[in-house]
Amino acid sequence: MLLGTIQITGEDLRDAEVKGICDSLHDNSIRILSLRGCRIHDEDFKKLMDSLKECESLAQLNLNLGVCNGKHRIKWLSEALVANKYLTSLFLHGTSLGDEGLECLMPALQIHPRLQSLDFGDCQLRDDGIKQICTLLPSTEGKEGLVELTLSANHGVTHLGWTQLAIAIAANSQLRNLYIDYNNIGDYGAGVLSVALAASSSLEIVDLEGCGVSEKGAEMFFAVIANYPTKMQELVLFENNVSAELIGQINDCLSQKSQGSTDGQESPEKSLEDDHSNQVAC
Repeated sequence: MLLGTIQITGEDLRDAEVKGICDSLHDNSIRILSLRGCRIHDEDFKKLMDSLKECESLAQLNLNLGVCNGKHRIKWLSEALVANKYLTSLFLHGTSLGDEGLECLMPALQIHPRLQSLDFGDCQLRDDGIKQICTLLPSTEGKEGLVELTLSANHGVTHLGWTQLAIAIAANSQLRNLYIDYNNIGDYGAGVLSVALAASSSLEIVDLEGCGVSEKGAEMFFAVIANYPTKMQELVLFENNVSAELIGQINDCLSQKSQGSTDGQESPEKSLEDDHSNQVAC
């Protein structure tokens, strides 16, 4: 059966619309539900969360831009996640969550067997929130680790929080995509994250747009990309105090290494030659 998608943005959801969504969840006929920026009464929101509990078809739930604001709604979402076993992506970008709200969600997130993509961008998180999220990175028995994590625009996170995240990525993580744009990261954060990048065997995309990184911080990333066998494909450094020349050099190096890995099925002698030439060119 071809599963459906429901995408509604910025509307006032009426009873009939909520009933239709709940019916789709009960019937296991929907794969993606996006209610981005929608306004919904508390009783209707609870009905949706109750319907989510038993749904086996929904893979992606988008409640961005305040749909889940309020401790009671976070509690209902947490209860739904405890019962649900099939969701793989949860987006709460722009929710007034804070570390306290995240703490309410954590027991459900820590036991959910399939969640691999989380968006906590602009959720008013601080260092303690990042510390909690770090526990979700590694895969454990019966639970997938995170593959994609968005933490954009959480301005309350300090160097301590980014250091904790870098350690978690370096130690035991299968994270591939990391979006931490528009945060107060700076060159210190760039330094600890570059170490995580060197140690990671999985990271492919890192977004650091608008993070207060200077030429010095970008040079640390360049050194890692040029000299370590990472899987990186894209490093976003726009809207930082980094020259276009250095950004171009980083992108060229990433392209060369990507091409080198594509050609890696050739003879061992040629592979060694390509590796050497890539390091020199970078």
